[in-house]
Amino acid sequence: MAIVFIPTQLRRLTGGHDRAEVPGATVGELVGELERRFPGFRERVVEHGDLSPSLAVSVDGVISGGGLLEPVGPESEVHFVPALGGG
Repeated sequence: MAIVFIPTQLRRLTGGHDRAEVPGATVGELVGELERRFPGFRERVVEHGDLSPSLAVSVDGVISGGGLLEPVGPESEVHFVPALGGG
């Protein structure tokens, strides 16, 4: 199962847990399982059917552009991180 690291701002939804082992082949499947375990999780990370623009996702140390469709391996480490803006 993939290990999902929960960002600080979402830990109140997870009872303070900073990570969770989650089955799934895509980021979207991980989010679905996290929603099942921690109701309200999905609405905090998904907007208009894709990853919220305020977040980025890193799979195995690489920031992904695939959003919810990004593939995840069974031993992957997945991080939801606040997206950085600037100019």
